[in-house]
Amino acid sequence: MTTSSPWLVARVVETRPATPHGRVLHLRVAGWPGNLAGQHVDVRLTAEDGYQAVRSYSLASSGDSEILELAVDELPNGEVSPYLVEDVLPGDELEVRGPIGAYFVWTPERAEPVQLIAGGSGIVPLVAMARVHALAAGTVPMRLLYSVRSQDDAFYADELIGLERDAFTVDWAYTRSAPPGVLRPAGRVDAATIAASTIPAAEHPSVYVCGPTGFVEAVADLLVAAGHSPDRIRTERFGGA
Repeated sequence: MTTSSPWLVARVVETRPATPHGRVLHLRVAGWPGNLAGQHVDVRLTAEDGYQAVRSYSLASSGDSEILELAVDELPNGEVSPYLVEDVLPGDELEVRGPIGAYFVWTPERAEPVQLIAGGSGIVPLVAMARVHALAAGTVPMRLLYSVRSQDDAFYADELIGLERDAFTVDWAYTRSAPPGVLRPAGRVDAATIAASTIPAAEHPSVYVCGPTGFVEAVADLLVAAGHSPDRIRTERFGGA
């Protein structure tokens, strides 16, 4: 579906902290048509004076349920994210439009290996893919490289660890502070990280990269330099607050 979809009322049914500056929201949307893993929605807030702000957020949920799951990271000087992280309460209503995006999706019918690479809250649509992979008991290799500032900044950390099995593995790249016992020193994802912590280009994986624009562009360049074909690299960028 496209952004020509109608705006639907979304009632907040549950919220929970995810990180010191992030929150998970569950929204009930009557009439939701369902969505694939990797799609996103537009969220619209309307102030009492009629001013409206619209931002796009990836979905951690997929399938036919009317309960949608978002995970929001509060951004400095943001217009929408501070409200969603700090102020919204169960019973509050928002508006959503979607699902949006057919390019950045994954379904378990696909046979090639899958490499997921996330920066910060860019993990959200990749969590949806990992959940679908687990629900389908998929045997196609799926590997996740998750880059975060510190252990406390990771969304869905416990769930991701719980999903690990032969066909799904997680590699962590801490950019500012690595926990004790981690061999990789803190720092940005670089060529050595790609070589050590992703499926090799020779195995022709489909690659999904999501995160801030600068992160996504840098990682895509590293992947191409490592031999991955650009047409097998799918990217999703965000920057709105």
